[in-house]
Amino acid sequence: MSRRLCLVTGASSGIGAALAREFANHGWDLALVARREDRLGELAEELKAKYGVDSLIIADDLSEPGAPERIVKAVADAGRQIDGLVNNAGAGQPGMFTETDWTDQDRFLQLMVTSYLHLVHLIAPGMKARRFGRIINVSSVSALLPSAKAHTRFSGTLYPGAKSLLIKLSEALALELEDDNVHVTALCPGYTWSEFHDVNGARQTVSNLPKFWMLTAEDVATAGYDAVSRGVVTRVPGAWYKFLVAVAKVLPDPVGRALMRMQEKRMAAQAGAAAGTSSAG
Repeated sequence: MSRRLCLVTGASSGIGAALAREFANHGWDLALVARREDRLGELAEELKAKYGVDSLIIADDLSEPGAPERIVKAVADAGRQIDGLVNNAGAGQPGMFTETDWTDQDRFLQLMVTSYLHLVHLIAPGMKARRFGRIINVSSVSALLPSAKAHTRFSGTLYPGAKSLLIKLSEALALELEDDNVHVTALCPGYTWSEFHDVNGARQTVSNLPKFWMLTAEDVATAGYDAVSRGVVTRVPGAWYKFLVAVAKVLPDPVGRALMRMQEKRMAAQAGAAAGTSSAG
């Protein structure tokens, strides 16, 4: 096969599916990974029809410790090598850290941190040896902003920290591999229209945000592909989020946290008002 292959986790919907389409649009074959095999099959058919690329379908659960090795082996058994990696699989763990079971927190860390590191550790050496590789770790703009209670409410206390680790990993790995033509990017989107907000219960709140707060998965994917192609280590999609990150860099931490609390109160008030209107109707 002459086409390069990109492994995309969390490819069944949202940002993962959009990144798969973006890579396909640039001539890459795909290895599509998620739990929902039917969704992966539909996406593979779409990519073949629209872009003429081939896709491997790998149904697996990255919250299981053995999943990364099974996934990489499945690609090798198909006679392919992995030239690109998009670490995107994920879900929030809503609720207070002190009020949730450790088994749930452990599963969250396996899915959101350990699986990412394990896949990179399995795949990056081959990229280095072949002197070509493209790695995107999907982080979050929340890792670049002051902590907020909304993170705990909808995504979990550990969410910003987990996403922060991915930024530092990407920065360090990019330095380690900069002479080997292996580009590593931390993609840091803000609120994005996807199923993620339905799963973690944030749909009502997100729906009440101003339109300029919301990104499309396609916008995020375009920004991510452009960044990793050009060797940009950290990419924040969207002008609004670029502005927020720039402001956060210059504000003292206590001021930033105070502003986040004010915004949370406004969002809570808006959500309450919307819920009241809906009930009245």
